Amino acid sequence: MIILASTSPTRQTILTNAGLSFTAVAPGVDEGDLVARNPSWSPQEVALKLAEAKAADVSRRYLDALVIGADQVLALGNRIYAKPATTQQCRQHLLELRGRTHMLISSVVCARSGETQWFQTAEASLVMRQFSDEFLEQYLGKVGMDCMSSVGGYKIEGLGLQLFEKVEGDHFTILGLPLLPLLSYLRSTGEIMS
Repeated sequence: MIILASTSPTRQTILTNAGLSFTAVAPGVDEGDLVARNPSWSPQEVALKLAEAKAADVSRRYLDALVIGADQVLALGNRIYAKPATTQQCRQHLLELRGRTHMLISSVVCARSGETQWFQTAEASLVMRQFSDEFLEQYLGKVGMDCMSSVGGYKIEGLGLQLFEKVEGDHFTILGLPLLPLLSYLRSTGEIMS
């Protein structure tokens, strides 16, 4: 049995579209508290440690299952951006990212009985264009509350794509789940057909 330790609709869609049979279970991890207690973590460590914590939490409750945990952080230098809590915060994040290059760092972890069995971290580089203030207001008006559903205030698989002039990296990493390495691992363990 495979369990996704996430309620993320995007991650669920990715796995469903890849043909996986799984159950989604919400992890009981206070991400903000974990990060606050470890201020020296790099953005890469934050993504990996959060993914590990989610996978471990759920796998301790479902001992016989292979549990997939994932997390993504947006980093501008060493500053990590969380999901915006308000439309105003989304506007502020996008203004700070405008005209600059940021990284999306995605980690995926597989755990069983509370122990990490495998992990992978991948990065993508995104260059946000110098959009006008008018475009920003139009964008926020169109996406509405959805701007608070992902780090950076955008979804590159939708209207958020218009915020960018250059994107380098794996599509699934950008969406928050390094899928191809995960599928390779699941084939190697016999969880899915090779």
